[in-house]
Amino acid sequence: MGERRTAEHLQPTPDVPYPNAWILGQSQTEAVLRDRLAAFGASVELNTELIGFEQDPDGVTAHLSTGETVRAAYLVGADGGRSTVRKTLGIAFEGTTDESMRVLLGDVSADGLDHEYGYWFARAADVSSGIQLSPLPNRGGLFQFGAPLSEQDTEPSLGTLQEKLDALDAGVRLAGLVWSTVWRPNIRLAERFRIGRVFIAGDAAHVHPPTGGQGLNTGVQDAYNLGWKLADGSPELLDTYESERRTVATRTLTLSEELLERHKDGVEDAYERGENTRQLDVSYRTSEGRLVAGDRAPDAPLRDPDGKAIRLFDLCRGPHATRLVFGAPAPNEPHTYAVLRPGQSSPGAYVIDAEGHAFAAYGTADGDTVHIRPDGYVG
Repeated sequence: MGERRTAEHLQPTPDVPYPNAWILGQSQTEAVLRDRLAAFGASVELNTELIGFEQDPDGVTAHLSTGETVRAAYLVGADGGRSTVRKTLGIAFEGTTDESMRVLLGDVSADGLDHEYGYWFARAADVSSGIQLSPLPNRGGLFQFGAPLSEQDTEPSLGTLQEKLDALDAGVRLAGLVWSTVWRPNIRLAERFRIGRVFIAGDAAHVHPPTGGQGLNTGVQDAYNLGWKLADGSPELLDTYESERRTVATRTLTLSEELLERHKDGVEDAYERGENTRQLDVSYRTSEGRLVAGDRAPDAPLRDPDGKAIRLFDLCRGPHATRLVFGAPAPNEPHTYAVLRPGQSSPGAYVIDAEGHAFAAYGTADGDTVHIRPDGYVG
């Protein structure tokens, strides 16, 4: 027995206030997104399937299983690994599915385990066949169960899960199976992310093994990257979606696959996660330098004109671009701010960099202007 950390806990810094990963179940993530969508007066329509679509120079016509026909300027296929949109476009989904590896997954209650910890049960001589129980925050004490599955195991049932733990003398009793499935490693990348007015995003464009927690995060980044570009409507901006996001997906797929191979090989520290799994180093940069266009915009603590503490991220929050003018007055335009030193003031909107963290993080001098994209990257 022993206790280990998946990743060392990092202390926040002025430019990176949230350096540590959070574990959030997919159902919780979906609830957050649905609630946010509802705040804009929209909702997800369930039991509604895309049957087919056609595109022309002016838009896309989509046909739904409800009998409805929808006309839109663009179509985004975020419809999973079996994507109807991707298949209709004829885009190759290059990669592999490893049929030799099957993993039994389930969400269960586990008596006697501390929900503040994740658990790993294995024989010392065969670490690669170990069983993990990972706590699911805010899910009533549930754990997610993961165990290798042999050809003899046929039912993803509570009994199968319990038998596997008992075989390791874990001393843990499971109850209340909420969900279960059999998972196989599926590692694929779409050859294209766009044809004409139709785009693909998320699992429709790339599917990952769960190692490193890269898949869902990468898909959400796809959506944000594409969303603000669609809102802008610039053809030049829309052309950057595939080049930016396919490059990132290629990188994260390589990382996820490397971590999976470490698990399969039974490497002792395969559970460890480093900086490259936090995704704070994702960049679209095309030039060299300390901070250049395409890099993630740093945060910084600031003061408003009344002396109230705020953060630079507060200025950027929302579906808009932000313009910062350092050490000089800023134009009187929406989402445009002067970032001033203590003792300076401006007739327009401004904030005070009381401790110099913003100037240091951006490496700016008086009069420099920085544009921050709606997705939080330097423009």
